[in-house]
Amino acid sequence: MADIPEHELEETRAALAPTLEATAAILPWVRTPRKARFDPKLNTRWIAASRHLATAWSERHAADNVRPAIFSLYAIAIETADADCLRLGEALACAADRLEETSPTPRLIAAITACIECLDDAAGLEHTAFGERASHFAKRLEACATATTSDERSAILDQLFVNEASEQIQLMRDALAALPPDAYALSVEARKLTDQAELLELWGVMHLARHLTGLIGQQAGNLEDGAVRASIEQRLGELGAALACIRG
Repeated sequence: MADIPEHELEETRAALAPTLEATAAILPWVRTPRKARFDPKLNTRWIAASRHLATAWSERHAADNVRPAIFSLYAIAIETADADCLRLGEALACAADRLEETSPTPRLIAAITACIECLDDAAGLEHTAFGERASHFAKRLEACATATTSDERSAILDQLFVNEASEQIQLMRDALAALPPDAYALSVEARKLTDQAELLELWGVMHLARHLTGLIGQQAGNLEDGAVRASIEQRLGELGAALACIRG
């Protein structure tokens, strides 16, 4: 230190001063835990209800538990007396009403899916961005719930779907042909195809893909069996034929 000129030390101190001041300013925030906005027990119930809703939504094709799960979450939202929670709860409740329709729109399905995935968070109501998230999804759900269903299909969207679905079918064929067959890849692609078909309201393709998903799940340990492979190939062929009809 004795070899460093005093004027250089002063310049260094001056250069570091803003950084040191900024560091000192944030230290109290680092040391002090963020104060909880909600009662911990209430937040625990919210987290549990959100996870229950996520499970109900993922199993909606097998059991009709989505509406009760939404209203259970809405009841907790009312208890919070928080404007963002209340608005989100009301938007979800309206979305639940729209789900009772014969054919809810793909936009509504996508909005509900995104909202539920976001709500399934370990921090629950105490997430630092909860207010912004709740506001965003409330607006999105409200817009979808009030929108009218268009009777016109988009040829461009259909073509994009056919192209992507054809690639997924090829990926499934490759996974089936692998040694040993890749059950995970088969299942993932079949589920993706099911979800995409549902969003575009291509119900025939959706049902075929769902049946294929079920078959893969049931026979995941027997994919080297000739009869099982033939059955999966048959389902893949049916999906390919359905895509050909959409392609026209």
